Amino acid sequence: MLITLFALSWALGSLAGNVRGRSFSARRKQPQRIVRASAKTYTLEDMYQGESFLNDWDFMEGADPTRGSVMYQSKEKAVAKHLAYVQSDGTTVLAVDDATVLANGKPRDSIRISTKKRYSGGLFIADFYAMPHGCSVWPAYWSVGPNWPNGGEIDILEGVHEQPVNQYTLHTGPGCNITNLAKSRNLKANVSYSGRMASTQCATINNDNTGCAFVDADSRSYGKGFNRIAGGVFAHLWDGTGIRVWHFPRTEIPDDITHKKPNPSSWGNPVALWSSSSCDHGITFLRTSIGAGCPGTCAEAVMDPTNYAFAKWKINYIAVYQAT
Repeated sequence: MLITLFALSWALGSLAGNVRGRSFSARRKQPQRIVRASAKTYTLEDMYQGESFLNDWDFMEGADPTRGSVMYQSKEKAVAKHLAYVQSDGTTVLAVDDATVLANGKPRDSIRISTKKRYSGGLFIADFYAMPHGCSVWPAYWSVGPNWPNGGEIDILEGVHEQPVNQYTLHTGPGCNITNLAKSRNLKANVSYSGRMASTQCATINNDNTGCAFVDADSRSYGKGFNRIAGGVFAHLWDGTGIRVWHFPRTEIPDDITHKKPNPSSWGNPVALWSSSSCDHGITFLRTSIGAGCPGTCAEAVMDPTNYAFAKWKINYIAVYQAT
C-alpha cells in the first residue's frame, strides 16, 4: 500500500539538484481519463492545530539530508530556543534562528517536521497565516513515499529566496510523465487546470530530478505576496483519479472549507493536476532550508541572522479528510 505523511521544513544551503525524499512509482499506462473532483462527502479524520504540531509530528534532528546549511533541531531544543511554539491565539510558529551571528561555514538552526501518522489518500487542507521567505530561504510543504523516488513526492508549496509565485511539483520513479495530459488539454476543454505547465517529465532520470511542475500565476501564492494578505489555504485531493491542488487566498477561501464541510467539486479548476493514468503516489512534510542565490556566497548569507527575520511558518491548521 502507498502511504503518506506530512512535513514542514526549512533548509539553508546549495539548491542545485536537491530534493527531499518523496516520490511516485510508475504504473501501467491506461487510456487518458478526464479527472474531476466528484461530489462526495468528506469526513474529518485528523485536525492538526496548536500543540498537536509539537506532539503529533516528528522533529528531524541533525544535518540536512539535502545539503542545506542548517542544523535541524529536536522538539526539546526547538522549544527551548523558541523556534517552535504556540501563540496565545493558537497559531503554531516554526522558525529559523534569526538572532545568532554565525562563524563562516557553521549551519543555522532550523526546523523540519513530519507527521507520525501515514496516509494512503485523502483530502488535505492546510491553512497558513504566513510562510518563510527571504534571501537563501527554501521552504517546503510536501508529501513523500518510501524509497525515493519510487515512492513518490508531491511539492504542494515550495520556492526559494524571493520567488514571486508558488510551484507545484511531482517527483516519481521511471515511466511517469504528464505529456499525455498536456496533449489532452489542447483537445478537451474539460481537462483543465489554471497553472502553467512548466515541465512534463515526472521521473528522475540520469540524476535529473526536476520533476513535472505547474507554476501558479497568482502572486498571492508565495512569499511576500502570500504573507501580505494573511496567507491562505492550500488544498490537495489525492484519490484514485490522481492528484489535484487548489490555492485560495485569505479572502477567497470557500465557505465549505471554513465550515469544515469541504466540497472540492464546487471549487473550480485546480491550479495543478496529475492524472492517475500516468502514476501512483506516496508522503508530506514541512521544512525550511537555506540555499545559495543571494549577494555574496551562501556561507556569508547564512552567517547573517537578519536574512531570516521572515523565515517563519505561522500555521492555523492542517486538516485531513476522507471520503465517506
